[in-house]
Amino acid sequence: MSVGEWFEQFCKNIRFDEKDLSNLRYRYKQITKRINLEYWNSISEELHSLYVGSYGRGTATHLSDIDMLVILPYTTYLRINNRQGNKQSALLQEVKTALQKTYSTSYIKADGQVVGINFTDGISFEIVPVFENSDGSFLYPDTNNGGSWKTTNPKKEIDEMNTYNNLTNGNLKRLCKMLREWKDEKNVDINGYAIDTLAYNFIRYWENKDKSYIYYDWMTRDFFYYLSKQNENSILFTPGSCNPLYIGKKFNNKANIAYEKAKEAIADETKYPSCAKSEWREIYGTKFPN
Repeated sequence: MSVGEWFEQFCKNIRFDEKDLSNLRYRYKQITKRINLEYWNSISEELHSLYVGSYGRGTATHLSDIDMLVILPYTTYLRINNRQGNKQSALLQEVKTALQKTYSTSYIKADGQVVGINFTDGISFEIVPVFENSDGSFLYPDTNNGGSWKTTNPKKEIDEMNTYNNLTNGNLKRLCKMLREWKDEKNVDINGYAIDTLAYNFIRYWENKDKSYIYYDWMTRDFFYYLSKQNENSILFTPGSCNPLYIGKKFNNKANIAYEKAKEAIADETKYPSCAKSEWREIYGTKFPN
């Protein structure tokens, strides 16, 4: 196998199992259907919901935590907002009660900004009830500090990631997924939002951004060099929505170690391929082919 084939196989190895995806989609549809029955007088399993988070952006490698929005009618906002006390908490409790009609035996919580459903197989859904604004953004409840309404625009983030993924020959999302394997393998203190934003910022200006798997060794090396030079106290701006993102984590040292290891692997690829693959596995873990 060539270097390009190593990385192509690695990317295949970190894809989701179709059986797991089928189960996830079924639950998503059942949640959507319940919300539509309660709020829209509809049995649709597709309308008024949206995958968000890393799964929605197409950069997730685990199916343990799924984020989704459920869109409620504006009349519901008017009704809830006329209440006294913590209106946002009242909304979450109402949505929780509705979902219990479908998932009566599952553990369901309602706090902060989400209604969470924990399933016995380890998969959890975090469901945010929202109201759609005229500009495509969403108003969502925050129960903290007495309650308030806040705005989010995940559609812009998803669209921007999709656009640049297409412009980079699919390399952006594959880089994000590869980096999640590194994060898990080395227990790096960096969240998925930061990974996606840093990968997006890097690949936009990387000279080989539209090339194939044969360049993934260089992409790994160059990204970790880029990451090792980031100021951990800096503020990033999320793709599309341009929301400020505070990193505030310690990852420079581990990024630099990965950069040095990537250089070693590249140097060994021609004469000592088995050593090179072992070095790539030190970065990415056992899903990288041996």
